[in-house]
Amino acid sequence: MKAEDYAARARALRAEQRMVEAGEAMAKAFALAPQDRLIAFLHAQLRYELGHPAADLFVHAQGLWPENADLLRNRALAEASEGRVDRAVGLLQSALAQQPQWLDGHRVLAALRWVSGDVAQFDASLAAAARAQPQAQGLWLGWFSVVAQHRDWPRARAIVAEAESHLGQTKGLMQARLFIASESGDVAESERLLQAMQDWPDDFLKVARIRHALRQRDPAAALDIALPMTQGPLAGQAWPYVSTCWRMLDDPRSAWLDGDFVKAMDVGLSGGELSELAELLQALHTAQLPYAEQSVRGGTQTDRSILLRHEPILRRTREALMAAVGDYVVALPAPDPAHPLLGRARDNLRISGSWSVCLKGGGFNVTHSHPMGWISSAFYVAVPKDETMGPAPAGHFHYGAPPAELGLDLPPYATINPRAGHLVLFPSTLWHGTYPTRAGQRLNIAFDIVPATG
Repeated sequence: MKAEDYAARARALRAEQRMVEAGEAMAKAFALAPQDRLIAFLHAQLRYELGHPAADLFVHAQGLWPENADLLRNRALAEASEGRVDRAVGLLQSALAQQPQWLDGHRVLAALRWVSGDVAQFDASLAAAARAQPQAQGLWLGWFSVVAQHRDWPRARAIVAEAESHLGQTKGLMQARLFIASESGDVAESERLLQAMQDWPDDFLKVARIRHALRQRDPAAALDIALPMTQGPLAGQAWPYVSTCWRMLDDPRSAWLDGDFVKAMDVGLSGGELSELAELLQALHTAQLPYAEQSVRGGTQTDRSILLRHEPILRRTREALMAAVGDYVVALPAPDPAHPLLGRARDNLRISGSWSVCLKGGGFNVTHSHPMGWISSAFYVAVPKDETMGPAPAGHFHYGAPPAELGLDLPPYATINPRAGHLVLFPSTLWHGTYPTRAGQRLNIAFDIVPATG
């Protein structure tokens, strides 16, 4: 076979999530054509995704393709994953000095600094770039976004005010002000801005109006916006709000939507396998803080898709988990085209994302949903003893209750006490989170499943 034939086979295997085989095929392509820049990039990327050291491979590919910004970004991520965060930061800083409007580079740099514990200067590159090019709105909004993710409202307001001193009241900056007002609980300012933007056909504004209406205890108004959205590209984001509206209105459709779809099961891994898995996962939790966009509080979450890595224990775990998912899907009720869970195709299932979460004493996951998933999960690898975790529901998984910041009084449908070796599966549209533990450490793997078609 030629190099391009092996590369094509590798891409096909990767699409099928047969990652180890894909890596082997791409390695053969690289051996035959080490100077092909695309093959060199894909070889480095696959090694990185499989969990192998890949920084040196990215260096080689970067020599062949120096203008490729994605390659530089991924090289920095590989350096960080191999424990060289300072080198990763230096690479990104040097690149941004030459290309100060490279927003993706700024975002990655800010994230790496934050998870490494640099909470004071994590956004320094964006601050410097925005002030050096004050007419570049994208830099101001990028800076605002990385700060707002941490819900630091005073700093976020200051950034918007500084941007407005250069740009005036633009649409993007007005939306930034609305986000701050809405999420910080400034009702009067939210209403003023929503009124000013009432004729703007914007998806962000639709979600903002839903959340504002729910905070005002007006589920009917929220439903008028959310329900039509379930027929479009934002359906995954809209359905959890529809659930909340129907529950507040005592609408029987909430039972149709949320149903009896949450299941917990033992996946059959032995105690030895769980111990081996826990040891591997512990070694991957190297960050000091979680990424801002994650739901973790008081713990850390890994990057990359953990169930696609090369380690034999993770491959065995993936097989066990996918078998359990298959059983769950087979047992679902009859198809219902109108339902977000029951209306999808049920074959050719794929992992759309997977990660590990390590929660320390007092740690928890804030309530959230998974808009891009179909079926979501929590697989418990190691959990504290009940007496360490605290009185129930400490440490429990809960589902159905909307996010606390909406200020509603809807309780969860139920809670589940985590048990090592047990997998919880549930619709991705269902609000879910965890209660804080009193002490101890909880280690799990989570993943989303989607059908490849339908």
